[in-house]
Amino acid sequence: MTPADQAEPLRVLVVCTGNICRSPAVERLLAAGLGATYQGREGGGLVPAIEVGSAGTGAMVGWPMPDEMAALVAAQGVSPDGFAARQLTPGMVQQADLVLALTRRHRSAIVELVPAAVRRTFTLRELARLVGDIDPATLPGANATTADRLRALVPVAATRRGLSAHRPADDDVIDPYSGDAAVYRKSFGQLLPAVETIVAAVRR
Repeated sequence: MTPADQAEPLRVLVVCTGNICRSPAVERLLAAGLGATYQGREGGGLVPAIEVGSAGTGAMVGWPMPDEMAALVAAQGVSPDGFAARQLTPGMVQQADLVLALTRRHRSAIVELVPAAVRRTFTLRELARLVGDIDPATLPGANATTADRLRALVPVAATRRGLSAHRPADDDVIDPYSGDAAVYRKSFGQLLPAVETIVAAVRR
């Protein structure tokens, strides 16, 4: 058993509105990419190094992912099965080491709920953009775990805010709910590269 097995896991919380389209897709893709389990949905055994969960500011509690989003997740080789939407609570935010919002509005709602979370709360695409400005040498080296590198990434990314010009809207992922297949593909096309960028930065 390694020290990482004995320690508290690094907890990532992903937040959108209904917690049925964008945030569960990111939850499952990020968990798969980081080698994590799903927070609150698996139990027993060793404590994982990383847990990834999701919730909604106005969650459709208990609902699964819509078929359109589930199919896009499955096409990446990741299972969408067993998902059930949850309502965001202050406790979830307080327990999270990293909170990823799908839009700037969600990020504001999270920080309003738990002001102390401001420096560990980003939109998904914001964090992916900031990752590109971070010197890999500032993160733990080859002997570090993925959890170690992700934990170190959060405060470094927070210091990079506001240092580069960008369009604020580029930090948001559009909501595909009630849209057609093309809207779901557009939303997924915005969130997937961001997940891949973050995973590539910390996974070794």
